[in-house]
Amino acid sequence: MAAARTRMAGNTDGMESTDGTDGSGFPPAFRDAVAALDAVRHRPEVRLAALPAPKRLAPFAYALEATVEYADEELADGRFVLLHDPDGQGSWQGTFRVVTLGRAELEAEMAVDPLLPEVTWSWLTGALEAREVGYGAPSGTVTRSGSYFFGGMADRTPQSELEIRASWSPDPAERPDAAPDVAAHLGAWCDVLCLCAGLPPGNGDGGAVVPLPQRRGPQHM
Repeated sequence: MAAARTRMAGNTDGMESTDGTDGSGFPPAFRDAVAALDAVRHRPEVRLAALPAPKRLAPFAYALEATVEYADEELADGRFVLLHDPDGQGSWQGTFRVVTLGRAELEAEMAVDPLLPEVTWSWLTGALEAREVGYGAPSGTVTRSGSYFFGGMADRTPQSELEIRASWSPDPAERPDAAPDVAAHLGAWCDVLCLCAGLPPGNGDGGAVVPLPQRRGPQHM
């Protein structure tokens, strides 16, 4: 896990052992969760890479960034952050929390669809349910924004963007000292990014993109 340490935030100074850790400074459940995230393989259009983890949200954190690319075009991007507090936090309903961000450009006709925010949120809940992973305390926002250009930039086409920010708590594992199935949660989030990007359902190394019944979104393909 030496490489993974550069992507974790938390009680890392000196890497000293404390009660409840395995001697590296990280609780075993957190180390197992990070190893599971590193092993995730998704469809080939999704690229995952490490990010510096936030330091103030929880004692331990691990962050990944993702981009969805097709035909050399970036269609969507975002972040996936896993938080861990061995003592738990009241709003989490557990010791782990997932915090995510996803963004994609919108086609003009979709940007004005009044149902888009509700449908986008349903993509997330539907993806988690399709992966058959338990989750609790979901929270988030769906935002659509537009940019219009004037003066010397008036020849540029207006741009619209869809953004979803969401957090939820993975159901705890059967053993209280074990990590939940965070790999499936990352897979579900990648499914949502692909839906936001307008990719059709397809098979990759990590499984199929979830074809939700309510699916509406930017069609780049």
